[in-house]
Amino acid sequence: MIHTHTYDALVVGGGGAGLMTAIYLSRQPNLRTAVISKLYPTRSHTGAAQGGVCAALANLEEDHPEWHAFDTVKGSDYLGDQDAIEIMCEEAVPVIIELEHMGLPFSRTPDGKIAQRPFGGHTHHFGQGPVRRSCYAADRTGHMILQTLYQNCIKQGVEFYDEFQVVDLILADDGRCCGVVAWEVATGDLHVFHAKAVEFATGGFGRVWSITSNAHANTGDGVAIAYRRGIALQDMEFYQFHPTGIYRLGILITEGVRGEGGILRNDLGERFMEKYAPTMKDLASRDVVSRAISKEIRDGRGINGKKYVYLDATHLGAEVIEGKLPDIADFCRTYLGVDPVKDPMPIQPTAHYAMGGIPTDIDCRVLRDGRNVLPGFYAAGEVACVSVHGANRLGTNSLLDLVVFGRRGGLAMAEFCKTADLPPLPRNPTEFAEAQFSKLLSVQKGEPAARLREEMQDVMQDDVGIYRTGEGMTSALERVRALQKRFDGVVVGDKGTRYNTDVLEAWELGNLLDLAEVTTVAALNRTESRGAHMREDYEKRNDVEWMKHTLTTRATEGGPIDITYKPVTLTKFEPKERVY
Repeated sequence: MIHTHTYDALVVGGGGAGLMTAIYLSRQPNLRTAVISKLYPTRSHTGAAQGGVCAALANLEEDHPEWHAFDTVKGSDYLGDQDAIEIMCEEAVPVIIELEHMGLPFSRTPDGKIAQRPFGGHTHHFGQGPVRRSCYAADRTGHMILQTLYQNCIKQGVEFYDEFQVVDLILADDGRCCGVVAWEVATGDLHVFHAKAVEFATGGFGRVWSITSNAHANTGDGVAIAYRRGIALQDMEFYQFHPTGIYRLGILITEGVRGEGGILRNDLGERFMEKYAPTMKDLASRDVVSRAISKEIRDGRGINGKKYVYLDATHLGAEVIEGKLPDIADFCRTYLGVDPVKDPMPIQPTAHYAMGGIPTDIDCRVLRDGRNVLPGFYAAGEVACVSVHGANRLGTNSLLDLVVFGRRGGLAMAEFCKTADLPPLPRNPTEFAEAQFSKLLSVQKGEPAARLREEMQDVMQDDVGIYRTGEGMTSALERVRALQKRFDGVVVGDKGTRYNTDVLEAWELGNLLDLAEVTTVAALNRTESRGAHMREDYEKRNDVEWMKHTLTTRATEGGPIDITYKPVTLTKFEPKERVY
């Protein structure tokens, strides 16, 4: 059965970016808004962010938005667009204060101000040592942001469609965005949501890799849907590996542990970051620390020769760990049987965050080809590439990105909806979605989706991970494309309609395979090392040839991937060698 709903504005995704957008839309009179989420909103992955959200509040020492902007540009390895970065860092201060007024329970200084702590890559005086810029709520900052925003959405009367999996974007015959198609998990019915404006705030795609901090739901749905509709993707070669994930599980150990004074040690007991980043040491940018850990392991200095090192917080004492890092202590005791008060934590880098995604301008308007606006379509958060993170995101800038650009998206959509008419739906808006699910359910004998997903994740972890080579990525691309062909023979065991997570898992695998392919193609094409993209066959950054954004487009299903470029926006910070 197909159901149709009509709204002025739709937000797809119930995480931080989507909820912030919904709050601002809901403040507009006579503007009907709905949030569509594949999960109950407070299960969204924003809740897993731990260590903090940054703003140059200067509550504990001198700080300025310009210093924050410099650190973000430098952290991005000079691929971030500096106009967007300046906006984010300037608006950080009022947005954090607004969150406080919404009721967010930040940790406090003794005199009652929002507490702040150091984080990797954040410095004072343009690089002269760490600065306390990360505003935090113990090690549950993302959880507190998510709960606070959701409560404010309920207060504002926002309508929610929970456990609705959006499976297609609807474009009107004149090219405007006019809604989405969603699969209702409870019934298997398709729903057409007709609207003047749609925002994707659907998060990232860490499940492409085998060791990841990302939730099982992070399958790149929004990015893949846009890509299938001919929309360009930007900078897909840049995927961040967080330095400290729990060994083998990938569950995040927040950078806040190092912000509080935790130290990385190898099998010899050495504090090895001193030789890789003499000034910032353990608080260098994430790409630098992840590569250092990987090098220590590759050179045989992993603990007992295994693929992990230690994060040592034992010298911090029980009061700091239990008071400022309670969830981390609980994770380690639960999953590792390790008490971080007494024992160091086994960690390894974990696939964490997509710097690339759907290209947007500073008002979250989607740029169809990376340059021209697609009317009525917006994106915010990890699904989007504005680009404030460039080749490498600084810690705490993800939560900041959510709230700053979630707010900007809400304001821009509200203005658009005031004057836009409701575009007519195309003749058969569910045709493509129905064809996808009919195909998945028609296979009677074949391979399970889980088998292909595991093979894909291993390939990407081995050859499109922290260290990359042309030879390894060429092999990975061949294997991913072979998996795409095998995907046609994936069998869905459950042929029913109610709560059929089996068919949705298979559909998500299709998204992951598409994104694995485009990530590998973009990475193979960029013959330099920059930020999170480290090529052992091209070890140096090459600003002459590669100071530009990659745009990847597939015009037709199964057709070739086209690569074009657009320039990086520079304002006041000239590119220079990154030294920490």
